[in-house]
Amino acid sequence: MIQVIIDGKTCAAEEGEILLAVARRNGIDIPSFCYEEALAPYGACRMCLVEVVKGGREGITTSCTLQVTEGLDVLTESPEIIRLRKALLELYLAQAPRSESIRALAARYGVTRTRFTKKTVRDDPLQNRCILCGLCVRVCRDVMGVGAINYIGRGQFTEINTPFFEENETCQGCGACAEVCPTGAIAIEDIAPNRIMKSWSGTKVPLKTCQSCGRYFAPSPFVDNTLEKLDTALKAALQDLCPDCKRKEMTRQAILLSTGTPLPMK
Repeated sequence: MIQVIIDGKTCAAEEGEILLAVARRNGIDIPSFCYEEALAPYGACRMCLVEVVKGGREGITTSCTLQVTEGLDVLTESPEIIRLRKALLELYLAQAPRSESIRALAARYGVTRTRFTKKTVRDDPLQNRCILCGLCVRVCRDVMGVGAINYIGRGQFTEINTPFFEENETCQGCGACAEVCPTGAIAIEDIAPNRIMKSWSGTKVPLKTCQSCGRYFAPSPFVDNTLEKLDTALKAALQDLCPDCKRKEMTRQAILLSTGTPLPMK
């Protein structure tokens, strides 16, 4: 273990650990839009900028890519950092004018309007809330192993969507993209018997039916792919049950096991 100093506070950390993770573990809030623990550091949004005072290359850098070393001393809210964050937030207010999370963070820094032209697109599949942080693309590709979406176009015309803006049958409908999206840009709706990935060219993913209560409960491809990784007996017992019925059946089994009279799954 080593010691680093963040805003004057001495914090314990492991050599090579990411500064942003160390700060948050110690109750120091550094804003970020593109950081996700399940993914490698990316440094795309630049919101997590910090100022290195000593113990490393002095100057401004992203805390999500900065590996800590003994004696590192950084400031997370220096006048220069605040100035840069305000400028970035003005840009994001223009790029994603309908994102509540962007507006909330901007208000925290006293930014209520932008000098830049707002980018408002009628019928935007990402609801004029996308800042191109790339989390959705990376979690779909690197964590879920699917790659159903990607960047399209270049420069100011860059977008994120399915190839050729067409329905993509490789999408599992897992919703991981929406889960990690920091700006609430991704719209998903369950309309039986499908999950509609509204932001991803209306891609339709069939929903699975619970064999106990008859309700639709999760995208079939995602459930099947997940179950393939489970123990055979557990997979057979739970594969066609919705979350509520899984919980009830597992509770039932736990009670029966406690009395020494386990019964087969219903």
